Amino acid sequence: MAVDYPARRTAALPFLTKPVVSPGDFMRKRTFITVSLITAAAAGLPVLAQDAATYPAKPIRVIVNFPPGGTVDVLTRTVAQKLSERFGRPVVVENRAGAGGNIGAQAVATAAADGYTLLATPPGPMTINQNLYKDMQFDPARLVPVVMLASVPNVITARADFPASSVRELVAYVKANPGKVTYGSQGNGSTSHLTGQMFATIIGGDMVHVPFKGEGPALTELLGGRIDLFFGNISAVLKYRESKHVKLLGLASEKRGSMAPDVPSAAEAGLSDFVASAWFAIAAPPGTPAAVANKLNATIVDIMKLPDVREKFAAQGAEVVGGTPAEMTSFMNAERARWKRVIETANVKID
Repeated sequence: MAVDYPARRTAALPFLTKPVVSPGDFMRKRTFITVSLITAAAAGLPVLAQDAATYPAKPIRVIVNFPPGGTVDVLTRTVAQKLSERFGRPVVVENRAGAGGNIGAQAVATAAADGYTLLATPPGPMTINQNLYKDMQFDPARLVPVVMLASVPNVITARADFPASSVRELVAYVKANPGKVTYGSQGNGSTSHLTGQMFATIIGGDMVHVPFKGEGPALTELLGGRIDLFFGNISAVLKYRESKHVKLLGLASEKRGSMAPDVPSAAEAGLSDFVASAWFAIAAPPGTPAAVANKLNATIVDIMKLPDVREKFAAQGAEVVGGTPAEMTSFMNAERARWKRVIETANVKID
């Protein structure tokens, strides 16, 4: 039965309602309490290891910080189903979108550090947003890395009749036409926006950014020839390339990708620093025991080796990554540094 705060306080501290005890009784009681606390602390030392050994003992909730149907949502649900089968516990996927993914990420950042609430996220909330949003209520660097699910390289996509047909030709055209080339994005501060800005900064060119409310509207304008370029996931534009409605000029990567091996990398055109991809990862609340994170990592990495899982990832244009939590940490640190440079150099602001 619920009781009010004063009642709970009196029950917890009975000496407030009793006569003062003698000095001898007080010392004996203090000694007893001290010994009890020490014993409890000692008994609690192996708790984390025990929790990891028995984990999970109840359902797991995975928060996807973007709406249903997107790549991160599809990949997460694919893994969650297999994870539930492996653990014999429900693994529930919950979508909490908003504020560039920050709302869902914050919910995980403030959750109990026990491995029963996880975050499935694209780059923004983990490596970009802290340099764009002034009111972020959590530190993404404190989230505990679990595993990198997959990566989708960004590609420079041009309207079908754009004058340039390669990265080298694009560089020359942008420099010869400062302020005339337009590129669309999913919105201010999105990865497609920042990838375009990274390209402009690296080549020393001047392009006009045209933000839209999502990938769909941006691609519609590109297909209609009303903007020149789009810097986004290759999986989103491959079908338009096959119908010859767009041209893929080059991948924002150091090497060619498996989805379109005939599309050259930017590095082949001399832009080795032009590297940008959409990736999808799982993280846990700050303070989550490493043993729990490692157990999740090993299980998920094994799941991603399954042929049917890899097939579903490939259908999303996503290449399986995997790796250890330590490798994910190193990658996150590099990504934060990369995007911070882009944002600060170009003085990128969100609305």
